[in-house]
Amino acid sequence: MKPVIFTGAAVALVTPFNADGSVNYEELARLIDFQIENGTDALVIAGTTGESSTLSEQEHIDVIKFAVEHTKHRVPVIAGTGSNATETAVMLSKEAEEAGADALLLVTPYYNKTSQRGLYVHYKTIADSVKLPIILYNVPSRTGLGIDVETAAKLAEIDNIVAMKDAVGNITYTANLIERCGDQLTVYSGNDDQIVPMMSLGAKGVISVLSNVAPKETHDMCAAALAGDYKTAAALQLKYLKLIHALFIETNPIPVKEAVNQMGYAAGACRLPLYEMADETKAVLVAEMKKQGLLK
Repeated sequence: MKPVIFTGAAVALVTPFNADGSVNYEELARLIDFQIENGTDALVIAGTTGESSTLSEQEHIDVIKFAVEHTKHRVPVIAGTGSNATETAVMLSKEAEEAGADALLLVTPYYNKTSQRGLYVHYKTIADSVKLPIILYNVPSRTGLGIDVETAAKLAEIDNIVAMKDAVGNITYTANLIERCGDQLTVYSGNDDQIVPMMSLGAKGVISVLSNVAPKETHDMCAAALAGDYKTAAALQLKYLKLIHALFIETNPIPVKEAVNQMGYAAGACRLPLYEMADETKAVLVAEMKKQGLLK
């Protein structure tokens, strides 16, 4: 059995920006502390929710370094180092390893895409360049490229490819993946509205957007499922379902960054082309946050 990086809820953390667009490291420290103090089991830094696609390469590296240094081993730090260019992903992965990250999250190549054979070589090339454990990130709705179950099984034969963030949104895919790969590939939900269904099939937790605003609640949901208390876990899943949907009412991370700002943190605006929420969708988000007691 391969090592498990974490069980429970990992937050896909937003990257806060100052008014001039630079990274707000003081606020990033506050957000990291808020997460850890409220039970988050791991941090994912510079992932999709962290706006990795609009960070410069140097910013990307600096944000990872800062997160590792500030976290001080309180929870695992998982660095998002994926790219559509294999060479860039290798470079970022090496930098994250040198910075002291505990694991890597590698999204499938986007835009240029590739074949399943190319996908295997892409991931193998990155895996061969580092010793850190790797989480594959399968989110075809954003990248236009999915990892077939048989490709995942072949990748799981590589020692340091140990997990997948499954954001496919198809429970049948999840079931087939877990049945085929077994202990060779830990599965994490990549969709907050499917945490409990996926964990009932054997997933070990979630890499979560919801955790940005409700870290304790997301942790508790996963903890209940891990303990086999699916009645409690399901009740929490259903309780937060409308809030989860509101956090995706526009393209992620636009709503969750607004939600973090609403809670009093200086997360700032998203970088263009991501733009501020429309008034009508913002009203829906704020209303759901109030219903859950996150805002007065």
